[in-house]
Amino acid sequence: MTAHPMSWHGIAQALGAVALLVLSACSPIQLGSRTLDFGAPPAQTIQAPVTMPAGPSQSFGRGPVKVALLLPLSGDNGIAAVGQSLANASRLAIAFIEANPNIAENITITLRDTGTSVAGATAAASAAVTDGARLILGPLRADQVTAAGAVAHSAGLPLIGFSNNPTAASPGVYLLSVLPDMEMKRSMGWLMAQGRRGIAGVFPATEFGQAQETAFRQQAVAAGFAPQAVYTFSNVEEAQQIVNQALPLIQKGMIDTLFLPDRATAPSFGVLLGQAGVSGDALQIVGSADWEGDPTIATASQLSGAIYPTVDPAGMLAISADYQRQFGTQPHALATIAYTATILANVNTLSMANPPYNPALMTSPTGFNGRDGVFRFLGNGKSEYALAIKRIAPGGAQLIEGAKL
Repeated sequence: MTAHPMSWHGIAQALGAVALLVLSACSPIQLGSRTLDFGAPPAQTIQAPVTMPAGPSQSFGRGPVKVALLLPLSGDNGIAAVGQSLANASRLAIAFIEANPNIAENITITLRDTGTSVAGATAAASAAVTDGARLILGPLRADQVTAAGAVAHSAGLPLIGFSNNPTAASPGVYLLSVLPDMEMKRSMGWLMAQGRRGIAGVFPATEFGQAQETAFRQQAVAAGFAPQAVYTFSNVEEAQQIVNQALPLIQKGMIDTLFLPDRATAPSFGVLLGQAGVSGDALQIVGSADWEGDPTIATASQLSGAIYPTVDPAGMLAISADYQRQFGTQPHALATIAYTATILANVNTLSMANPPYNPALMTSPTGFNGRDGVFRFLGNGKSEYALAIKRIAPGGAQLIEGAKL
């Protein structure tokens, strides 16, 4: 465990009231509706839960532009379950397109299993290129996005990955996820408005933890903070040492805010801070978007009053009932990303452009409005999301400030 001071540092045809709209130059592009009601669409538009066949792929959609969807559907059961949910969400989006006569059917999705290995992602991406894909969606993990992105880049194809690790982003390899930079920026802005000044952060000694720490340092400076300390840990057993080191600064009022973005260890830190006599009035705890939907976080009394940034919850609420009706389970928290990516891929001004999905269109500063709210891609492949602020409270997290960039 180490502690160190902060030294430094477009679009389909109109859909009417639920339209896929081409908006003005100062507006984001709306992707689909906030409400989704299929009524009783034709049976062929309702798909069964995805199960990979013995062959290399399966397809859904009826449009002329080929889009590959790479997801882990085999191997580790937990990861495969996430991949399954994202695949189902993509099918739900295609069903929405097919069920609405005012949306052009521009794409056919080809689903390919990456497994959980880098080799699997490379093979799936190579097969997508050979098959004539014009865009690749996925994979899920950062190492797989990097591998598939290299294949896509060599073929001159864009890729929209689902990892939240910014190290996987590069020009033409876009990340459709909430990244640490945006989480930190949104949280810092809220804290500054609340009059907080003495911030510190605790991060795991992992690649993603390093990305979070870097974002913390950079966004703190941009917001006008002079942070007191950064603490890193290799395992949760080092939490007590960190609390012991931070406690004098907290007691002196030098630290009034502590970032604990790591979902797995935040409750442990909360318990130790409580045992040390640190109250919520004295210390504002700040989490990450990864906290959203975690039952342990939501019910952790020691984290009561903690805040965290998160995407607009309206998108998940809009698709949950339809997803459960068609697939018999609740969607994974990342399902809205696959849904948004599928609708985005179908957009007229992207899919029917020459060339399709070109960088000038993909990185439009006006951005897009997907299931998780307003977002935009940057030239370096990273994304920016409009994020809301929630607070942990008895009975569940409460929305305390709406989504904004």
